[in-house]
Amino acid sequence: MPIDFRSDTVTLPVPGMLHAMMTAQVGDDVFEEDPTVTHLEEMSAKLFGMEAALYCVSGTMSNQVAIRCHTRPGDELICEKQAHIYIYEGGGIAANSGVQVRAIEGDRGQISAKQVAAVVNPDDVHKAHTSLVCLENTSNRGGGSCYDFEEIVKIKKVCTDNHLSFHLDGARIFNAMVAKDELPASYGGLFDSISFCLNKGLGCPIGSMLVGKKDFIKQARRIRKVFGGGLRQAGYMAAAGIYALQHHVPLLEADHARAKALAAELTKKYFVKSMMPVETNIIIFEVDSSYTAKEIADAFKQRNILVIAISPTQVRFVTHLGISDDMMHDAISAIQHL
Repeated sequence: MPIDFRSDTVTLPVPGMLHAMMTAQVGDDVFEEDPTVTHLEEMSAKLFGMEAALYCVSGTMSNQVAIRCHTRPGDELICEKQAHIYIYEGGGIAANSGVQVRAIEGDRGQISAKQVAAVVNPDDVHKAHTSLVCLENTSNRGGGSCYDFEEIVKIKKVCTDNHLSFHLDGARIFNAMVAKDELPASYGGLFDSISFCLNKGLGCPIGSMLVGKKDFIKQARRIRKVFGGGLRQAGYMAAAGIYALQHHVPLLEADHARAKALAAELTKKYFVKSMMPVETNIIIFEVDSSYTAKEIADAFKQRNILVIAISPTQVRFVTHLGISDDMMHDAISAIQHL
């Protein structure tokens, strides 16, 4: 069986999670009558010190719902040029919200308060109305990089001074918090809305949460319905999220350690030209000019290791709950002999 480092979305439910799913109490969530979904939403909101939460099927849905709630057609949002909301959500910003993007070139997927302040449009009929700033923490294309919390505080001030909404694509926010010893409520105190994935590092088969104020979540529930995201007996899946929040967050530290161990071996290899700093569970390296990223990914595949060529010159590894110690041993051996 291949050892799969393509993404932390490839995990399968552990036995305890499956049991929680099979024994969940359910109802019709469109009528807001599924007790397990309600429990997960209340749990998520409380965790981040927010008023309410909404269960969505994916991180893309939760992000796109948030953008639609925070903006009006013709507005402009600010994000980093490789942000997931911009390059990996199917043009949803334009299609769903009629909003254009001011994409900033940041540092490993991160933008600064100074950069944000410099691109907020003036009150001018010739300019799009800047209404929203979106951050991604950790940054996928930034190699799992984590924002410095004090920089987020500075960006929040720019948003406040310019009457901008502030959204966090926190698909892997628990990875960032574990790596930097931070608390969810600290983030809840800064952002107007936060999305976080249950089906990435937390090991669920499906699901993402959107948290914010009650009025915001009420509007988000309506938009989710418009997007076709009204859920019925969703408690079977929500139970997986409850289990993950109760049991899987501390396990992220092991994912980070495994990523660092893989990185240590990869940096010794002739085909690795350079590598982004490894802070969490993502490794991205630039291949030597003698090779393409696809050629390196194919070479790994021949040794039973699945990775992704995320650009013509970059390869990505992602560690996750489904990687065992034995798999790590075999993967490191494969790297050493490649």
